[in-house]
Amino acid sequence: MSATTPQQPIGSGFGHDSTSEDVLAGVDLTGRHAVVTGGASGIGIETVRALAGAGATVVVPARRPEQAQATLADEGLGDVRVMTMDLADLESVRVAAETLLAESRAIDLLLTNAGVMACPETRVGDGWELQFATNHLGHFAFVNRLWPLVAAAPDGARVVALSSMGHRRSPIRFDDLMFDGGTYEKWAAYGQSKTANALFARELDRRGRADGVRAFSVHPGGIQTPLQRHLERAEMVAAGWMLEDGTVRPGIGFKTPAQGAATALWAATSPQLDGLGGVYCEDCDIAAPAGPDLEAPSGVRPWATDDEAASRLWAVSAELTGVNAFATPAD
Repeated sequence: MSATTPQQPIGSGFGHDSTSEDVLAGVDLTGRHAVVTGGASGIGIETVRALAGAGATVVVPARRPEQAQATLADEGLGDVRVMTMDLADLESVRVAAETLLAESRAIDLLLTNAGVMACPETRVGDGWELQFATNHLGHFAFVNRLWPLVAAAPDGARVVALSSMGHRRSPIRFDDLMFDGGTYEKWAAYGQSKTANALFARELDRRGRADGVRAFSVHPGGIQTPLQRHLERAEMVAAGWMLEDGTVRPGIGFKTPAQGAATALWAATSPQLDGLGGVYCEDCDIAAPAGPDLEAPSGVRPWATDDEAASRLWAVSAELTGVNAFATPAD
């Protein structure tokens, strides 16, 4: 098992237009247990559908469980289990994790798919900025609390953190994580949280590979989903995402939900990634490294693969959440 996986494409044979059906062709997940946050909205629904269709049992933690259950039932996925969890509330995260721990069932696949994007300035908990709290800290605490079940997967588990091309908008602002020191900028806050997702997967892979656990971060691609709910139509028109009538601009390269779910599903299940981990993926392959150019359309920026930043972020996150599955007595 390699210690470090190069951040370079491996020639998977898949690409931008590959779908969940494509990447799961021939994959049998019978007997596998999966947990998918955000599994009742956007590409999460397609992710759950694909995993269940391949034979996995799936748990979907959701902030509004009744609504999530109804949505999944409408999609013909009513046999998927829904449980209550609000990622912005660490007590809710603790209760959800302890419910699963009490059942003692190993977790083979853990996909941290839930998130918020470009929302107005909002504070939760101890004054934490909502996007960093939800997208990163809540998932950090959830995965760490569930670690005994993840490490117990008999054939080795995989953890997949949903990052985004939005990571290019900001490295980790270690001197002002919560935007307390100046004007709040929603896109910088989103970018920081997505960089955090990538660094979390990188550091988790380093810490967890001794237990047979590998972790990946993924950019799913541009998809029209409820993730854009905080954006006005005029803003999306100005960004070139859609036309004045609200339809997606032709030729922009947006993906369908089945295409958007494909990279996370590939990272979670593909035998092409056996023995690999800690890397940022896009278009169903390991992404190429990119320079700091904010306009580059693909690739991972250096601050999202920085091992020193990943280790530092882990320590800060453990201190903020009070949770660290890998703590030693010296900690």
